[in-house]
Amino acid sequence: MRQFAEQFFKLQEKGASFKNECIAGLTTFAAMSYILVVNPNILAAGGMPIEGLITVTALAACFGTLMMALMTNYPVALAPGMGLNAFFAFTICIGRDIPWDAALGIVFYNGVLFVLLSLTGVRTKIADSIPQALKVGVQCGIGLFIAFIGLKNAGLIIDNSATLVSLGDLSEPSVMLALFGIVFTLILVVKRVTGAILISVVLLSIAGVFIMVSGQPLTATPDAIVGLPHSIGDTFFAMDLMYPLLNFAQTWDLIFALLFVNMFDTIGTLIGVSRKAKLLDSTGKLPKFGRAMTADAGASVVGAALGTSPVTSYVESAAGVSSGGKTGLTAVVVALCFLLSLFLTPVMEVIPLMATTPALVMVGIFMMESFRQLDFDDMTSMATATVAMIAMPLTFSISEGIAIGFIVYTGIKVGAGKFKEVSLLTYILAAVFLLRYIFGLT
Repeated sequence: MRQFAEQFFKLQEKGASFKNECIAGLTTFAAMSYILVVNPNILAAGGMPIEGLITVTALAACFGTLMMALMTNYPVALAPGMGLNAFFAFTICIGRDIPWDAALGIVFYNGVLFVLLSLTGVRTKIADSIPQALKVGVQCGIGLFIAFIGLKNAGLIIDNSATLVSLGDLSEPSVMLALFGIVFTLILVVKRVTGAILISVVLLSIAGVFIMVSGQPLTATPDAIVGLPHSIGDTFFAMDLMYPLLNFAQTWDLIFALLFVNMFDTIGTLIGVSRKAKLLDSTGKLPKFGRAMTADAGASVVGAALGTSPVTSYVESAAGVSSGGKTGLTAVVVALCFLLSLFLTPVMEVIPLMATTPALVMVGIFMMESFRQLDFDDMTSMATATVAMIAMPLTFSISEGIAIGFIVYTGIKVGAGKFKEVSLLTYILAAVFLLRYIFGLT
């Protein structure tokens, strides 16, 4: 087995060792395993039956990661994406009042379209035609949106009829514990502790055993440590493929927004992790980039069939790369870890929502890092990114933030007489989004 792995993944040629690849895989899994707890909670908020979602998340991550490993031999792991799952639950299901099975149909079509664009190479032309300001604004906006959801879930932010939102009751033990968890997680991240988010989730869950809410402990005691995974019968191939087609006027922008976010999230992650792993060639390009994008897109199609939001490459893969991961064997180890984690379902099921708050806030902070890519001397870029970024959490919709961003960017450029700096695709999308608002097609 070991000899086959060394030959198949060309460990000696890549300057890698079997031991280091395994350690790197365990490191990456520790860094991203929080998704097993966070993703089911977010999808359940959109109306999906929560029983079985841990199984769905683990299987989708396992399959997607194996696809990446076998198609590219890169140490990149995949799982249902943060931001994409929030878009699924809060924008599609809650914001548009679309049933979750129909939302899975939207995810499926997004994945198929992503595959076609990846196979034909059209994705490169689309990526080049979207302004950098919008790419940055959308990524930062999604980060703020995810962090906002985390603070809301913990009760740190609550509704207020006069000011829209306000600070929650910090005298509540669960709220204070969540705040402590955020600070604690930040300290671990600053100190570069591997698996910082996972450690935080575990410790907050343990602390919840000793905190009483309405006479009950915040964290329930699991019936067992190890158990069989739940069935995915409720979500497996439950996607409604007709709804998006019959209601195309109301769903096209959601499919586009998913494609937009998924594509640029994947491109950014792949380039970032590959640069760290020294996989880029002398021209700064990633060999097998098309295969990597196809694997990512294919994983979303399979994820929709299993019953989850789009699957995408994880920036946490960089943790494994930093530990020496250089080949797809690292990804295979991650996939096996996700498979084995299914037998810890009884423990993961009792983790309280509050314990996931630091994970959401931390992911949001990581996504805000791209703001430094903006040209601060260019008011066009600054204004576009800022408006798109603020619009997402305040409208509680990623797609609306994207739409407003396109309109603002195009409007500023046209008003400043910089017509040639706007691509044809951007003009078209800005016009379509503007007409949608004018005629109330939301």
